[in-house]
Amino acid sequence: MSPAPPRTEAEPNAESRLPGTARALIALRGARSLGQGAFFVDLALYLARLGWSGTEIGLVLTGGGLFTGALSLVVGFSSDRLSRKPFIIANECLTLVAAVTAFLAKTPWLLAIPIVLAGFGRGANGSAGPFAAAEQAWLAHLIPSKRRGRVFSLNTATGFFGMGFGALIAIFPGVAGLGLLGYRLLFFLPVVASLFNLSVLSFLREVRPPPASPAPVHHVQAQRRKENRNLTRLVLLNSVNGFAVGLIGPLMSYWLAVRFGVGPAAIAPVMGLAFAVTGVSSLLTGRLTERLGLVRSVVSLRSLGLILLAILPLMPTFALAALVYFIRSALNRGSVGARQAVVMSLVGDERRGWATSLNATSFQFPQAVGPVLSGTLIEQGDLILPFYLAFVLQLVYVVGYWRLFRHLESGSTP
Repeated sequence: MSPAPPRTEAEPNAESRLPGTARALIALRGARSLGQGAFFVDLALYLARLGWSGTEIGLVLTGGGLFTGALSLVVGFSSDRLSRKPFIIANECLTLVAAVTAFLAKTPWLLAIPIVLAGFGRGANGSAGPFAAAEQAWLAHLIPSKRRGRVFSLNTATGFFGMGFGALIAIFPGVAGLGLLGYRLLFFLPVVASLFNLSVLSFLREVRPPPASPAPVHHVQAQRRKENRNLTRLVLLNSVNGFAVGLIGPLMSYWLAVRFGVGPAAIAPVMGLAFAVTGVSSLLTGRLTERLGLVRSVVSLRSLGLILLAILPLMPTFALAALVYFIRSALNRGSVGARQAVVMSLVGDERRGWATSLNATSFQFPQAVGPVLSGTLIEQGDLILPFYLAFVLQLVYVVGYWRLFRHLESGSTP
């Protein structure tokens, strides 16, 4: 009897364990997220210790968002036509060089360049920055559509757990007594992560699907019109959501420091707990999507998060603000994996890199504007207005998301 043909990565078993390549891609995310969690807490505090103003901190974070958004479009389009693995390798190399440069930087402009290029301080949840479109499209190819909600939620949960550990590591500058050196030593986290990820990538083999049989022209045109209509809706909604998140997300540690006069030793455990709870929430959301559907799960969680967003700036003590923050983080960010799975459902495999890049870019460009406005408002003592601007925008997002994508639950055409 002749042996059975070996199973390839392009033929994942939908009912059993994840393919090895999928598990490796998730591991890459976990490694990256450690440094990203640490800098989500400490980068703004580090820059403030260096004498940067709130506006200057916001500007450098804005620069990182604009760079990531612009490069994402190129990567998404190109990765659909070329191999996806080289783009992920490029991200690790870029992060490695940027982290070493930031550690050695002695002048503000030299420090600003690696922050912009590597996106330090933006809380990317372990994603591959501007190269994330290639990584997500590769993962989507390995996973059957009916399992994507759960697997993408596992992927984001891994990033959140890593961010949680990284945020706890961010305590280090506050307790080490090394002054600014304590902050600079954190740049070794992305150095080690990038070296580990490059070693893992050296063993991975990408298997692209064989070319599909040509479909009738009228069928292809109708399918593209439907996909483009959904992508246009996604871009509009993401723009609203991105600006809202940019107003409060990247500068949350700075807001807590100004509002309650606390430092890394107090803020880092809060952020770490928030990311850990969010990781659990993301795992639960993966199961929820199989019961309620992707869109209903997203809308339900984001609606609850809106209520907490409204009351967060009114909390009179640091402890209460921290409690509201990490519960809201679990609800809002816990839906990330489900939202990514929705994006993967809008197009076929040959356009998933492009769809992912549009999803990221339409979020990142508006998000990049937020820190400049909120940083200026916080510096001027207005600690409430950023939250209520974000509330209005996210309310528009939640309502629009349900109205525009609810047809996906039943598989009907809008």
